[in-house]
Amino acid sequence: MNSMVPAARLEHVRFSYDNGVTWVLDGIDLTIRSGERLCLVGPNGSGKSTILKSIIRQLGLVDGAVYLAGSPMCDMTEKEIATKMSVLMTERIRPELMTCEDVVATGRYPYTGRLGILSEKDRQKVREAIALVHARDFAERDFMEISDGQRQRILLARAVCQEPEAIVLDEPTSFLDIRHKLELLT
Repeated sequence: MNSMVPAARLEHVRFSYDNGVTWVLDGIDLTIRSGERLCLVGPNGSGKSTILKSIIRQLGLVDGAVYLAGSPMCDMTEKEIATKMSVLMTERIRPELMTCEDVVATGRYPYTGRLGILSEKDRQKVREAIALVHARDFAERDFMEISDGQRQRILLARAVCQEPEAIVLDEPTSFLDIRHKLELLT
């Protein structure tokens, strides 16, 4: 990615849950450069998750625009977005009959064909992401049968495996023990 082009940019973003009676976001401007880490800090209910949900298009904006790698996200396909951005939000996914490795492998789907068949390169990326979050010991276990902290690490591995230019994390250290919190922050 061109280092001059921001990884993500919000311009005059406005959002309301009640049709403009109360603005949760009002005129937010934000630029995140490639390689930069940004942490949103504030009390519960202050709009941190709403900003993140606006960035990932989970919420429709009333006004303003979100750009990813210099392009307006409203003009991008889901596949284009998925190759540039991965997301780890607080909502818990509930995949049935999937191993942890299967869940991590879904991070490679933007790069596969319509059938989602992984190449050997994709499988290697999955193994590397699992190793990065220290999850080899439970990679073959059913995702629904592991602890919340282990699930969080698997979902982080999925985000990393996607090889995005930007990763959006909402409360990424939730459910992690102190050791894994420190590893993530490092």
